[in-house]
Amino acid sequence: MLYSVSKESVSLITTDGVRLDADIYRPNSDQSFPVLLMRQPYGREIASTVVYAHPQWYASHGYLVVIQDVRGCGTSEGKFTLFEKEIEDGYQSVNWAANLPGSTGEVGMYGFSYQGMTQLYAAALRPTPLKALCPAMLAYDLYEDWAYENGAFCYEITLAWAIQLAAQNARKQGDEKAYIILYRASKNLPIYEISSFLSECLVKYAPSNFYYEWLRHLEPGEYWEVLSPKSFIKEVDLPMLHIGGAFDPHLRGTLKLYKEMSSRSRFAQSLIIGPWPHLPWGRQAGQINYGAEAQSNIDRLQLAWFDTFLKGLESPRVPVSWFCMGSNHWKSWEGWPNTLEKVYFLSSQGLASIRDDGKLSQKAPQTALNDILVTDPWRPVPSLGGHAALAAGSFERSSLDSRSDVLTYTTLPLERDLEITGDVRVDLECVTNQDSFDLCVVLSDVNIKGQVYNFTQGYINVKANSGSLLIPLQPTCRQIPSGHSLRLSVSGACFPAYAINNQTEPSKTPVTTLHLLGGKVTLSTIAESSH
Repeated sequence: MLYSVSKESVSLITTDGVRLDADIYRPNSDQSFPVLLMRQPYGREIASTVVYAHPQWYASHGYLVVIQDVRGCGTSEGKFTLFEKEIEDGYQSVNWAANLPGSTGEVGMYGFSYQGMTQLYAAALRPTPLKALCPAMLAYDLYEDWAYENGAFCYEITLAWAIQLAAQNARKQGDEKAYIILYRASKNLPIYEISSFLSECLVKYAPSNFYYEWLRHLEPGEYWEVLSPKSFIKEVDLPMLHIGGAFDPHLRGTLKLYKEMSSRSRFAQSLIIGPWPHLPWGRQAGQINYGAEAQSNIDRLQLAWFDTFLKGLESPRVPVSWFCMGSNHWKSWEGWPNTLEKVYFLSSQGLASIRDDGKLSQKAPQTALNDILVTDPWRPVPSLGGHAALAAGSFERSSLDSRSDVLTYTTLPLERDLEITGDVRVDLECVTNQDSFDLCVVLSDVNIKGQVYNFTQGYINVKANSGSLLIPLQPTCRQIPSGHSLRLSVSGACFPAYAINNQTEPSKTPVTTLHLLGGKVTLSTIAESSH
Protein backbone atom coordinates (compact mmCIF):
# COMPACT_ATOMS: atom_id res chain seq x y z
CA MET A 1 0.00 0.00 0.00
CA LEU A 2 1.25 3.47 -0.86
CA TYR A 3 0.34 6.45 1.32
CA SER A 4 -0.04 10.11 0.51
CA VAL A 5 2.50 12.14 2.46
CA SER A 6 2.51 15.43 4.36
CA LYS A 7 5.52 17.40 5.55
CA GLU A 8 6.08 19.36 8.75
CA SER A 9 9.05 20.98 10.46
CA VAL A 10 9.85 20.14 14.08
CA SER A 11 12.67 20.74 16.53
CA LEU A 12 14.58 18.87 19.20
CA ILE A 13 16.06 20.82 22.12
CA THR A 14 19.21 19.04 23.27
CA THR A 15 20.17 18.66 26.92
CA ASP A 16 22.60 21.58 26.53
CA GLY A 17 19.83 23.80 25.16
CA VAL A 18 20.60 23.74 21.43
CA ARG A 19 17.73 23.57 18.95
CA LEU A 20 18.12 20.99 16.17
CA ASP A 21 15.62 21.41 13.33
CA ALA A 22 14.18 18.65 11.20
CA ASP A 23 11.60 17.96 8.51
CA ILE A 24 9.23 15.06 9.01
CA TYR A 25 7.62 13.33 6.04
CA ARG A 26 4.57 11.60 7.46
CA PRO A 27 2.17 9.10 5.83
CA ASN A 28 -1.38 10.41 5.97
CA SER A 29 -2.79 7.67 8.16
CA ASP A 30 -3.88 7.07 11.75
CA GLN A 31 -1.50 4.11 11.97
CA SER A 32 1.87 4.16 13.72
CA PHE A 33 5.01 3.73 11.61
CA PRO A 34 8.73 3.08 12.17
CA VAL A 35 11.07 6.04 11.79
CA LEU A 36 13.85 6.49 9.24
CA LEU A 37 16.31 9.14 10.42
CA MET A 38 18.98 10.95 8.42
CA ARG A 39 21.28 13.46 10.13
CA GLN A 40 23.22 15.68 7.69
CA PRO A 41 25.15 18.98 7.45
CA TYR A 42 24.17 20.25 3.99
CA GLY A 43 20.71 21.70 4.59
CA ARG A 44 17.90 19.23 5.16
CA GLU A 45 15.99 20.18 2.00
CA ILE A 46 18.64 18.35 -0.04
CA ALA A 47 18.15 15.13 1.97
CA SER A 48 20.94 13.38 0.02
CA THR A 49 18.77 13.24 -3.10
CA VAL A 50 22.03 13.33 -5.09
CA VAL A 51 22.06 9.53 -4.55
CA TYR A 52 18.77 8.55 -2.84
CA ALA A 53 15.09 8.82 -3.65
CA HIS A 54 13.31 11.79 -2.07
CA PRO A 55 12.23 11.21 1.56
CA GLN A 56 8.62 11.38 0.38
CA TRP A 57 9.16 8.11 -1.51
CA TYR A 58 10.24 6.31 1.66
CA ALA A 59 7.39 7.86 3.63
CA SER A 60 4.86 6.72 1.02
CA HIS A 61 5.89 3.14 1.80
CA GLY A 62 4.88 3.46 5.45
CA TYR A 63 7.65 5.25 7.37
CA LEU A 64 8.06 8.48 9.29
CA VAL A 65 11.08 9.97 7.59
CA VAL A 66 13.03 12.52 9.63
CA ILE A 67 15.72 14.64 7.92
CA GLN A 68 17.61 16.61 10.56
CA ASP A 69 20.13 19.44 10.27
CA VAL A 70 23.07 18.59 12.52
CA ARG A 71 24.26 21.13 15.06
CA GLY A 72 25.30 24.42 13.47
CA CYS A 73 24.06 23.53 9.98
CA GLY A 74 20.95 24.42 8.01
CA THR A 75 18.68 26.20 10.48
CA SER A 76 19.87 24.25 13.54
CA GLU A 77 21.48 26.23 16.32
CA GLY A 78 24.93 25.75 17.79
CA LYS A 79 28.44 25.57 16.38
CA PHE A 80 29.28 22.97 13.75
CA THR A 81 32.58 21.36 14.72
CA LEU A 82 33.38 18.52 12.37
CA PHE A 83 32.11 15.21 13.85
CA GLU A 84 32.63 16.46 17.42
CA LYS A 85 29.03 16.54 18.73
CA GLU A 86 27.53 13.77 16.63
CA ILE A 87 27.68 10.99 19.22
CA GLU A 88 25.65 12.73 21.92
CA ASP A 89 23.41 14.62 19.48
CA GLY A 90 22.83 11.41 17.53
CA TYR A 91 21.87 9.49 20.66
CA GLN A 92 19.39 12.18 21.70
CA SER A 93 17.99 12.45 18.17
CA VAL A 94 17.27 8.73 17.94
CA ASN A 95 15.44 8.73 21.27
CA TRP A 96 13.53 11.88 20.32
CA ALA A 97 12.52 10.48 16.93
CA ALA A 98 11.31 7.25 18.54
CA ASN A 99 8.84 9.27 20.63
CA LEU A 100 7.38 11.38 17.83
CA PRO A 101 3.59 11.17 17.45
CA GLY A 102 2.71 8.29 15.14
CA SER A 103 6.00 6.43 15.75
CA THR A 104 6.14 2.73 16.64
CA GLY A 105 9.20 3.51 18.73
CA GLU A 106 11.63 1.78 16.38
CA VAL A 107 14.22 3.71 14.38
CA GLY A 108 16.45 2.97 11.39
CA MET A 109 19.03 5.29 9.88
CA TYR A 110 20.35 5.80 6.37
CA GLY A 111 22.71 8.13 4.54
CA PHE A 112 26.11 8.26 2.82
CA SER A 113 29.40 10.04 3.52
CA TYR A 114 28.92 12.41 6.50
CA GLN A 115 25.40 11.01 6.85
CA GLY A 116 26.90 7.52 6.97
CA MET A 117 29.23 8.61 9.76
CA THR A 118 26.36 10.11 11.78
CA GLN A 119 24.72 6.67 11.81
CA LEU A 120 27.74 5.13 13.51
CA TYR A 121 28.08 8.03 15.93
CA ALA A 122 24.38 7.77 16.86
CA ALA A 123 24.86 4.03 17.49
CA ALA A 124 27.93 4.54 19.71
CA LEU A 125 25.90 4.97 22.94
CA ARG A 126 23.53 2.17 21.86
CA PRO A 127 20.13 3.91 22.05
CA THR A 128 17.45 1.26 22.57
CA PRO A 129 15.11 2.37 19.72
CA LEU A 130 17.84 2.09 17.07
CA LYS A 131 17.28 -1.21 15.28
CA ALA A 132 18.96 -1.09 11.84
CA LEU A 133 21.47 0.94 9.81
CA CYS A 134 22.33 1.42 6.14
CA PRO A 135 25.80 3.06 6.33
CA ALA A 136 27.26 4.07 2.97
CA MET A 137 30.68 5.35 1.87
CA LEU A 138 32.28 6.24 5.18
CA ALA A 139 35.47 5.98 7.22
CA TYR A 140 36.22 3.24 9.72
CA ASP A 141 39.47 5.04 10.52
CA LEU A 142 39.23 8.79 9.91
CA TYR A 143 42.95 9.09 9.15
CA GLU A 144 43.38 6.08 6.88
CA ASP A 145 39.99 6.04 5.14
CA TRP A 146 39.22 9.74 4.72
CA ALA A 147 42.01 12.28 5.13
CA TYR A 148 45.09 10.27 4.12
CA GLU A 149 45.83 7.23 1.99
CA ASN A 150 48.95 5.31 2.95
CA GLY A 151 50.37 8.49 4.49
CA ALA A 152 49.53 10.75 1.50
CA PHE A 153 47.15 13.66 2.00
CA CYS A 154 44.00 13.37 -0.14
CA TYR A 155 44.36 16.93 -1.32
CA GLU A 156 41.75 17.60 -3.99
CA ILE A 157 38.66 16.09 -2.37
CA THR A 158 39.58 17.42 1.08
CA LEU A 159 40.13 20.96 -0.18
CA ALA A 160 36.86 20.86 -2.14
CA TRP A 161 34.96 19.64 0.93
CA ALA A 162 36.55 22.24 3.20
CA ILE A 163 35.58 25.03 0.80
CA GLN A 164 32.01 23.72 0.54
CA LEU A 165 31.53 23.53 4.31
CA ALA A 166 33.18 26.91 4.83
CA ALA A 167 30.90 28.49 2.19
CA GLN A 168 27.82 27.10 3.93
CA ASN A 169 29.08 28.41 7.25
CA ALA A 170 29.82 31.87 5.81
CA ARG A 171 26.34 32.03 4.31
CA LYS A 172 24.75 30.97 7.59
CA GLN A 173 26.65 33.74 9.40
CA GLY A 174 25.70 36.36 6.80
CA ASP A 175 29.20 37.03 5.45
CA GLU A 176 28.28 37.60 1.80
CA LYS A 177 31.79 38.50 0.66
CA ALA A 178 33.31 35.36 2.14
CA TYR A 179 30.50 33.23 0.72
CA ILE A 180 31.04 34.57 -2.81
CA ILE A 181 34.81 34.01 -2.60
CA LEU A 182 34.35 30.47 -1.32
CA TYR A 183 31.60 29.63 -3.81
CA ARG A 184 33.75 30.79 -6.71
CA ALA A 185 36.70 28.84 -5.36
CA SER A 186 34.55 25.70 -5.21
CA LYS A 187 33.93 25.99 -8.96
CA ASN A 188 37.61 26.48 -9.77
CA LEU A 189 39.72 24.91 -7.05
CA PRO A 190 42.92 26.86 -6.28
CA ILE A 191 45.03 23.71 -6.47
CA TYR A 192 48.38 25.48 -6.89
CA GLU A 193 48.03 28.38 -4.49
CA ILE A 194 45.37 29.47 -2.04
CA SER A 195 44.99 33.25 -1.86
CA SER A 196 45.46 34.95 1.49
CA PHE A 197 41.79 35.94 1.68
CA LEU A 198 40.62 32.44 0.80
CA SER A 199 42.95 31.08 3.46
CA GLU A 200 41.47 33.52 5.99
CA CYS A 201 37.98 32.33 5.01
CA LEU A 202 38.96 28.71 5.54
CA VAL A 203 40.51 29.47 8.92
CA LYS A 204 37.40 31.38 9.97
CA TYR A 205 34.64 29.28 8.48
CA ALA A 206 35.89 25.73 7.89
CA PRO A 207 34.40 23.89 10.86
CA SER A 208 36.99 23.75 13.64
CA ASN A 209 39.56 24.74 10.98
CA PHE A 210 39.62 21.04 10.13
CA TYR A 211 41.42 21.50 6.80
CA TYR A 212 44.54 22.96 8.39
CA GLU A 213 44.24 20.65 11.40
CA TRP A 214 44.26 17.68 9.05
CA LEU A 215 47.35 19.04 7.29
CA ARG A 216 49.12 19.47 10.63
CA HIS A 217 48.35 15.94 11.84
CA LEU A 218 50.39 14.01 9.32
CA GLU A 219 50.54 10.78 11.31
CA PRO A 220 47.99 8.50 13.00
CA GLY A 221 47.46 9.35 16.65
CA GLU A 222 45.07 10.52 19.33
CA TYR A 223 43.72 13.37 17.19
CA TRP A 224 42.34 10.82 14.73
CA GLU A 225 41.49 8.09 17.21
CA VAL A 226 39.00 10.12 19.25
CA LEU A 227 36.32 10.28 16.59
CA SER A 228 37.19 7.30 14.41
CA PRO A 229 34.37 4.73 14.47
CA LYS A 230 36.92 1.96 14.98
CA SER A 231 37.40 3.28 18.52
CA PHE A 232 33.83 2.47 19.59
CA ILE A 233 32.22 0.24 16.97
CA LYS A 234 33.11 -2.98 18.80
CA GLU A 235 30.45 -2.04 21.38
CA VAL A 236 27.79 -1.73 18.64
CA ASP A 237 25.81 -4.65 17.24
CA LEU A 238 23.04 -3.90 14.73
CA PRO A 239 21.96 -5.26 11.35
CA MET A 240 23.72 -3.16 8.71
CA LEU A 241 23.41 -2.87 4.95
CA HIS A 242 26.86 -1.63 3.91
CA ILE A 243 27.06 0.34 0.64
CA GLY A 244 30.23 1.12 -1.29
CA GLY A 245 31.45 2.22 -4.70
CA ALA A 246 34.32 0.96 -6.83
CA PHE A 247 35.55 4.53 -7.31
CA ASP A 248 34.59 5.91 -3.90
CA PRO A 249 37.52 7.30 -1.87
CA HIS A 250 36.10 5.71 1.29
CA LEU A 251 35.65 2.16 -0.03
CA ARG A 252 38.41 0.88 2.23
CA GLY A 253 36.47 2.24 5.24
CA THR A 254 33.24 0.61 4.08
CA LEU A 255 35.01 -2.74 3.70
CA LYS A 256 36.72 -2.50 7.08
CA LEU A 257 33.39 -1.84 8.77
CA TYR A 258 31.68 -4.69 6.91
CA LYS A 259 34.46 -7.16 7.77
CA GLU A 260 34.47 -6.06 11.42
CA MET A 261 30.71 -6.44 11.78
CA SER A 262 30.36 -9.67 9.80
CA SER A 263 33.12 -11.30 11.87
CA ARG A 264 31.23 -10.92 15.16
CA SER A 265 27.69 -9.60 14.75
CA ARG A 266 24.63 -11.56 15.90
CA PHE A 267 22.69 -9.78 13.17
CA ALA A 268 22.60 -9.87 9.40
CA GLN A 269 25.27 -7.90 7.53
CA SER A 270 25.01 -7.25 3.79
CA LEU A 271 27.42 -5.52 1.43
CA ILE A 272 26.64 -3.87 -1.90
CA ILE A 273 29.46 -2.43 -4.06
CA GLY A 274 28.44 -0.71 -7.28
CA PRO A 275 30.64 0.67 -10.08
CA TRP A 276 30.11 4.12 -8.65
CA PRO A 277 32.13 7.15 -7.57
CA HIS A 278 31.19 8.99 -4.39
CA LEU A 279 28.32 10.44 -6.37
CA PRO A 280 26.23 9.99 -8.42
CA TRP A 281 25.34 6.28 -8.31
CA GLY A 282 24.52 5.67 -11.94
CA ARG A 283 25.63 3.60 -14.89
CA GLN A 284 28.40 6.03 -15.92
CA ALA A 285 31.70 6.36 -14.04
CA GLY A 286 34.23 8.48 -15.85
CA GLN A 287 34.16 7.66 -19.55
CA ILE A 288 32.69 4.17 -19.17
CA ASN A 289 28.99 3.31 -19.29
CA TYR A 290 28.48 0.03 -17.43
CA GLY A 291 24.96 -0.60 -18.70
CA ALA A 292 21.49 -0.77 -17.23
CA GLU A 293 22.42 -3.14 -14.39
CA ALA A 294 24.80 -0.53 -12.98
CA GLN A 295 21.98 1.90 -12.24
CA SER A 296 21.47 2.15 -8.48
CA ASN A 297 18.79 -0.01 -6.90
CA ILE A 298 19.81 1.09 -3.40
CA ASP A 299 16.47 2.69 -2.52
CA ARG A 300 14.55 -0.56 -3.02
CA LEU A 301 17.26 -2.54 -1.22
CA GLN A 302 17.16 -0.15 1.73
CA LEU A 303 13.38 -0.30 1.85
CA ALA A 304 13.51 -4.11 1.95
CA TRP A 305 16.17 -3.91 4.69
CA PHE A 306 14.05 -1.66 6.88
CA ASP A 307 10.92 -3.70 6.13
CA THR A 308 12.76 -6.72 7.51
CA PHE A 309 14.19 -5.19 10.68
CA LEU A 310 11.61 -2.51 11.50
CA LYS A 311 8.42 -4.17 10.29
CA GLY A 312 9.23 -7.87 10.61
CA LEU A 313 8.55 -8.59 6.94
CA GLU A 314 10.45 -11.31 5.14
CA SER A 315 12.54 -9.97 2.27
CA PRO A 316 15.08 -11.77 0.07
CA ARG A 317 18.62 -10.86 1.08
CA VAL A 318 22.00 -11.34 -0.59
CA PRO A 319 24.91 -11.04 1.88
CA VAL A 320 27.52 -9.77 -0.64
CA SER A 321 26.79 -8.27 -4.08
CA TRP A 322 29.57 -6.75 -6.16
CA PHE A 323 29.20 -5.30 -9.64
CA CYS A 324 31.78 -6.85 -11.98
CA MET A 325 33.03 -4.12 -14.29
CA GLY A 326 33.84 -5.48 -17.71
CA SER A 327 31.24 -8.25 -17.68
CA ASN A 328 28.82 -5.57 -16.40
CA HIS A 329 26.80 -7.92 -14.21
CA TRP A 330 26.31 -8.28 -10.47
CA LYS A 331 28.04 -11.16 -8.70
CA SER A 332 26.79 -12.51 -5.38
CA TRP A 333 28.21 -14.60 -2.55
CA GLU A 334 27.02 -15.83 0.84
CA GLY A 335 29.85 -13.91 2.49
CA TRP A 336 33.16 -12.30 1.60
CA PRO A 337 34.33 -14.39 -1.36
CA ASN A 338 37.14 -16.91 -1.03
CA THR A 339 39.98 -15.90 -3.29
CA LEU A 340 43.22 -17.19 -4.70
CA GLU A 341 46.28 -15.10 -5.53
CA LYS A 342 47.56 -14.63 -9.05
CA VAL A 343 50.97 -12.98 -9.42
CA TYR A 344 52.41 -11.03 -12.34
CA PHE A 345 56.09 -10.07 -12.32
CA LEU A 346 57.63 -6.91 -13.76
CA SER A 347 60.40 -7.16 -16.34
CA SER A 348 62.04 -4.87 -18.89
CA GLN A 349 65.26 -4.05 -20.69
CA GLY A 350 65.51 -0.73 -18.85
CA LEU A 351 63.17 1.22 -21.10
CA ALA A 352 59.79 0.87 -19.36
CA SER A 353 58.97 4.50 -20.06
CA ILE A 354 57.66 5.67 -23.44
CA ARG A 355 58.81 2.67 -25.48
CA ASP A 356 56.43 -0.03 -24.14
CA ASP A 357 59.45 -2.07 -23.09
CA GLY A 358 57.99 -3.07 -19.71
CA LYS A 359 56.32 -6.47 -19.44
CA LEU A 360 53.98 -8.18 -16.97
CA SER A 361 54.24 -11.94 -16.89
CA GLN A 362 53.39 -14.80 -14.57
CA LYS A 363 56.91 -16.11 -15.12
CA ALA A 364 59.51 -14.63 -12.76
CA PRO A 365 62.28 -12.75 -14.63
CA GLN A 366 65.81 -14.15 -14.68
CA THR A 367 67.46 -10.76 -14.19
CA ALA A 368 66.74 -7.77 -11.95
CA LEU A 369 64.98 -4.68 -13.21
CA ASN A 370 66.92 -1.53 -13.82
CA ASP A 371 64.25 1.02 -14.69
CA ILE A 372 64.78 4.62 -13.63
CA LEU A 373 61.86 6.88 -12.72
CA VAL A 374 62.54 10.62 -12.41
CA THR A 375 59.87 12.77 -10.74
CA ASP A 376 60.02 16.55 -11.05
CA PRO A 377 57.57 18.31 -8.67
CA TRP A 378 57.48 21.24 -11.11
CA ARG A 379 55.79 18.97 -13.66
CA PRO A 380 53.86 16.35 -11.68
CA VAL A 381 51.99 13.56 -13.41
CA PRO A 382 48.36 14.72 -13.32
CA SER A 383 45.57 12.70 -11.75
CA LEU A 384 43.02 11.21 -14.12
CA GLY A 385 40.04 9.38 -12.69
CA GLY A 386 40.46 6.64 -10.12
CA HIS A 387 38.92 6.94 -6.66
CA ALA A 388 40.77 9.95 -5.22
CA ALA A 389 39.96 12.63 -7.80
CA LEU A 390 36.82 14.75 -7.99
CA ALA A 391 36.25 13.46 -11.53
CA ALA A 392 36.37 9.80 -10.51
CA GLY A 393 36.06 6.63 -12.57
CA SER A 394 37.72 5.11 -15.63
CA PHE A 395 39.34 7.35 -18.26
CA GLU A 396 41.41 6.70 -21.36
CA ARG A 397 44.96 7.33 -20.11
CA SER A 398 47.26 6.38 -22.97
CA SER A 399 48.49 9.99 -23.14
CA LEU A 400 49.65 9.75 -19.51
CA ASP A 401 51.30 6.39 -20.09
CA SER A 402 53.33 7.92 -22.93
CA ARG A 403 55.05 10.34 -20.53
CA SER A 404 58.70 9.60 -19.77
CA ASP A 405 58.02 9.99 -16.03
CA VAL A 406 55.59 7.04 -16.08
CA LEU A 407 56.82 3.44 -16.17
CA THR A 408 54.45 0.94 -17.79
CA TYR A 409 54.40 -2.86 -17.67
CA THR A 410 51.91 -4.71 -19.87
CA THR A 411 50.95 -8.34 -20.40
CA LEU A 412 50.67 -9.98 -23.77
CA PRO A 413 47.05 -10.18 -24.96
CA LEU A 414 45.26 -12.52 -22.57
CA GLU A 415 44.40 -15.99 -23.85
CA ARG A 416 41.35 -16.21 -21.57
CA ASP A 417 39.24 -13.83 -19.48
CA LEU A 418 40.92 -12.59 -16.29
CA GLU A 419 38.52 -11.88 -13.44
CA ILE A 420 39.88 -9.87 -10.51
CA THR A 421 37.79 -9.80 -7.33
CA GLY A 422 39.00 -8.40 -4.02
CA ASP A 423 42.34 -7.07 -2.85
CA VAL A 424 45.14 -5.99 -5.17
CA ARG A 425 48.67 -5.05 -4.18
CA VAL A 426 51.94 -4.08 -5.80
CA ASP A 427 55.33 -4.98 -4.27
CA LEU A 428 58.34 -2.99 -5.45
CA GLU A 429 62.07 -3.13 -4.73
CA CYS A 430 63.73 0.22 -5.24
CA VAL A 431 66.39 2.69 -4.15
CA THR A 432 66.11 6.49 -4.41
CA ASN A 433 68.03 9.66 -3.80
CA GLN A 434 65.36 10.87 -1.33
CA ASP A 435 64.31 9.76 2.14
CA SER A 436 60.76 10.90 1.41
CA PHE A 437 58.99 10.29 -1.89
CA ASP A 438 55.62 9.27 -3.32
CA LEU A 439 54.54 6.50 -5.66
CA CYS A 440 51.32 6.03 -7.59
CA VAL A 441 50.43 2.67 -9.13
CA VAL A 442 47.52 2.19 -11.55
CA LEU A 443 46.08 -0.97 -13.10
CA SER A 444 44.40 -0.59 -16.47
CA ASP A 445 42.67 -2.62 -19.17
CA VAL A 446 44.34 -2.19 -22.56
CA ASN A 447 41.80 -3.05 -25.26
CA ILE A 448 42.43 -4.35 -28.77
CA LYS A 449 42.43 -0.79 -30.12
CA GLY A 450 45.26 0.15 -27.76
CA GLN A 451 43.02 2.30 -25.56
CA VAL A 452 43.95 2.23 -21.87
CA TYR A 453 41.26 2.46 -19.18
CA ASN A 454 42.21 2.55 -15.49
CA PHE A 455 40.12 0.51 -13.06
CA THR A 456 42.03 0.58 -9.76
CA GLN A 457 44.96 2.45 -8.25
CA GLY A 458 46.97 2.94 -5.09
CA TYR A 459 49.16 5.70 -3.69
CA ILE A 460 51.79 5.81 -0.95
CA ASN A 461 53.90 8.45 0.75
CA VAL A 462 57.22 6.92 1.79
CA LYS A 463 58.85 8.70 4.69
CA ALA A 464 61.82 6.38 5.23
CA ASN A 465 62.82 4.25 2.27
CA SER A 466 63.52 0.67 3.29
CA GLY A 467 63.96 -0.61 -0.25
CA SER A 468 60.88 -2.84 -0.15
CA LEU A 469 57.46 -1.24 -0.64
CA LEU A 470 53.99 -2.74 -0.48
CA ILE A 471 51.30 -0.56 -2.06
CA PRO A 472 47.67 -1.64 -1.60
CA LEU A 473 45.32 -0.69 -4.41
CA GLN A 474 41.59 -0.03 -4.23
CA PRO A 475 39.79 -3.41 -3.97
CA THR A 476 38.00 -4.13 -7.20
CA CYS A 477 35.79 -6.50 -9.16
CA ARG A 478 36.82 -6.39 -12.81
CA GLN A 479 36.86 -8.73 -15.78
CA ILE A 480 39.60 -8.26 -18.38
CA PRO A 481 38.40 -10.04 -21.52
CA SER A 482 40.58 -12.33 -23.61
CA GLY A 483 42.47 -10.40 -26.25
CA HIS A 484 42.90 -7.42 -23.93
CA SER A 485 46.01 -6.79 -21.81
CA LEU A 486 46.60 -5.86 -18.19
CA ARG A 487 48.87 -2.87 -17.55
CA LEU A 488 50.61 -1.50 -14.48
CA SER A 489 51.62 2.17 -14.58
CA VAL A 490 54.05 3.58 -11.98
CA SER A 491 54.65 7.28 -11.36
CA GLY A 492 55.91 9.55 -8.61
CA ALA A 493 52.87 11.84 -8.45
CA CYS A 494 49.14 12.01 -9.01
CA PHE A 495 48.30 15.68 -8.64
CA PRO A 496 46.01 17.25 -7.51
CA ALA A 497 44.31 14.12 -6.17
CA TYR A 498 47.22 13.85 -3.73
CA ALA A 499 49.45 16.64 -2.48
CA ILE A 500 52.84 16.99 -4.17
CA ASN A 501 55.80 15.72 -2.17
CA ASN A 502 58.12 18.74 -2.30
CA GLN A 503 60.72 17.25 0.05
CA THR A 504 61.62 18.80 3.38
CA GLU A 505 65.22 20.02 3.00
CA PRO A 506 65.63 23.16 0.86
CA SER A 507 69.30 22.35 0.34
CA LYS A 508 68.46 19.09 -1.45
CA THR A 509 67.24 18.72 -5.00
CA PRO A 510 63.43 18.41 -5.17
CA VAL A 511 63.76 15.88 -7.98
CA THR A 512 63.31 12.22 -7.03
CA THR A 513 65.32 9.64 -8.95
CA LEU A 514 64.11 6.12 -8.26
CA HIS A 515 65.80 2.93 -9.43
CA LEU A 516 63.24 0.15 -9.71
CA LEU A 517 64.99 -3.16 -9.11
CA GLY A 518 62.07 -5.56 -9.10
CA GLY A 519 58.37 -5.87 -8.53
CA LYS A 520 55.19 -7.88 -8.79
CA VAL A 521 51.43 -7.39 -8.93
CA THR A 522 49.30 -9.70 -6.78
CA LEU A 523 45.65 -10.03 -7.79
CA SER A 524 42.76 -11.78 -6.04
CA THR A 525 40.77 -14.19 -8.18
CA ILE A 526 37.74 -16.21 -7.14
CA ALA A 527 38.36 -19.67 -5.71
CA GLU A 528 36.21 -22.45 -7.16
CA SER A 529 34.31 -22.85 -3.87
CA SER A 530 33.05 -19.27 -4.15
CA HIS A 531 31.30 -19.68 -7.50
